[in-house]
Amino acid sequence: MAAAGRAALLGALIWISAPALTFAQSAKDAPTRPSTTGQAAAPSGAKTMKPGETLALNENQRALIDRVSLYLSTINTLVGDFVQVGPDGTKSAGQFYIFKPGRVRFEYDPPNPIDITADGRLVSVRNRNLDTQDLFPLSQTPLRFLLSERIDLRRETNIVGVYADDIFATIVIEEKQPLLGTSRLMMMFDAKNLQLKQWTVTDAQGFDTTVAVSNLDQSKRPDPAIFTINTSKKN
Repeated sequence: MAAAGRAALLGALIWISAPALTFAQSAKDAPTRPSTTGQAAAPSGAKTMKPGETLALNENQRALIDRVSLYLSTINTLVGDFVQVGPDGTKSAGQFYIFKPGRVRFEYDPPNPIDITADGRLVSVRNRNLDTQDLFPLSQTPLRFLLSERIDLRRETNIVGVYADDIFATIVIEEKQPLLGTSRLMMMFDAKNLQLKQWTVTDAQGFDTTVAVSNLDQSKRPDPAIFTINTSKKN
């Protein structure tokens, strides 16, 4: 996998450590895809901020963000399934495991050979077929706050969109990282109970990757050994 492809893959997946919430759509079905527009799509009529622009939040928006932050902070361990739809429409599925603080693992079902692991310090993207591994500092990815014990989206992220209607509550975050450039994350929650439905990452090149989760279980404690990264492995 080329370096650009690995970076895009990491950028798409590092957000899967969001809440342990019921996804109404079966994991066997592809999530709904927004159109590729160079940034995360906003609901009809909603203002879309330009890159680098800061959103002035009103009281209702601040309250919604704080409710989401509080819920995310209650997640300690999480096991579940995920479905990913890439920019070219390719669908992949797999399982993920979260063990806060700092640890997460994504295992793709065959024929996709990728595993992604964070051990609290590093993030590893490993190709099982090629026996290769790329390492990224955890501190340079959005995992640094999504895997923290306490999450405050208002203070720790650049929020560029907050929208709500009778069906969905949507939060859009802009993230600037040395490895990935400027990307946007659009998270969509059930408007009534804030259960997460799906999220879409728009990378620095303007390509969308959408992820959905299901069969989530907060009661399971993953084996700490699965988050071990062999740093001696060479590409």
